[in-house]
Amino acid sequence: MQHTKSKIAFAIVSILSTGAVSVPSFAAESFSDAFKQGKAFGDFRLRYEDAETGDLDGSALTLRTRLGFKTASVSGFSGLIEFEDNRQVLGQDEYKTTLAGVVNEYAEISDPEFTELDQAYIAYAANGLTAKLGRQVLTLDGHRHVGHVGWRQDRQTFDALNLVYGAGDFSANLAYVYKHNRIFGETKDVEADTVLVNLSYNTTLGKAVAYSYKIAPEATQEMNTYGVSFGGKTASDIPFLYSAEYALQDNKTLNVDTHYIAIEAGAIVNGVTLKLGQETLGSDNGQGHFATPLATLHKFNGFADVFLGSTFNSPANGMGLVDTYASVSTKISGIGLTAIYHDFKTDEGSADLGNELNLVAATQFGAIKTGIKYAAFSSDTIAVADTDRLWLWLQTGF
Repeated sequence: MQHTKSKIAFAIVSILSTGAVSVPSFAAESFSDAFKQGKAFGDFRLRYEDAETGDLDGSALTLRTRLGFKTASVSGFSGLIEFEDNRQVLGQDEYKTTLAGVVNEYAEISDPEFTELDQAYIAYAANGLTAKLGRQVLTLDGHRHVGHVGWRQDRQTFDALNLVYGAGDFSANLAYVYKHNRIFGETKDVEADTVLVNLSYNTTLGKAVAYSYKIAPEATQEMNTYGVSFGGKTASDIPFLYSAEYALQDNKTLNVDTHYIAIEAGAIVNGVTLKLGQETLGSDNGQGHFATPLATLHKFNGFADVFLGSTFNSPANGMGLVDTYASVSTKISGIGLTAIYHDFKTDEGSADLGNELNLVAATQFGAIKTGIKYAAFSSDTIAVADTDRLWLWLQTGF
């Protein structure tokens, strides 16, 4: 793997040192000026979470802090460094995390205490090309396959070489990832040999995407995913929303082949957005099912997070997941309101798994963001417990 990393580092240096690209007019005159003209930034989020899972309860009040600095540009080059910290506040720490190792005492809340390097990369930008080398945030196509899991206090990042090129309506995102930095602190980070390719084209009807993701973290499952998607909305007085996605996955570790299907339709009527959709994480005869281990999983299949385990081993033992959902969202007096209802079944055998109601209200006062979110999952199977979760938060930054 070290040999591969060396080749990639040499390749990017060769590309960026050819002199074929012009120097941006806004570039700083010197590296000294790059730091003088750089900008410090920060973000603070105080959040309370209450969880009830079966007979287990848990509560957490945590403060997440991010502090960083970004230089100005020098001949197209710039740099960024950012640190991230999460602390328990006022003794509200009665919860289980993967790091704590507490079993059958509290409900799990995935926000351990930690202090770590969140991002540190060198970037280059010119003539439609952006290149980043180092620890960074990577997100692709709505976070379904690759995301930053920004809902958790420990954001997911990647040690990677990432190349993004855009020309007109076409864009390409190519990344080689050599480490996955997960949401449970540095002890859960894993070395990897992951290759991400995402190509998109904007048409008059919507955005077409084709992708290939080879995900290969060490000591876990290796899988290749190939897919296409299309989504857009009409320009009519009542805009109609539509999207569809299909993917195939070859899990080399489990020796199973699965598929993914997502269909969604909606409309915006008098400021109210209505959506109806279905997402299928397909099963291979109950032996394993479609997985998205690098996704922002909290965004999908219900905010109660009862199906996070479906990344590799679902509560239904590889039977897959079919999530049929409906949502309504609007804004009243500056307050964003959303309600989502999910109905869950297995892909193999169509067995009932349960249903879930999600409610969100969020607003902003100047630089302060605040909100409340509630999730209630009602189980139809002994494999998954009834789960309720409640969040309240305040967030600001500079």
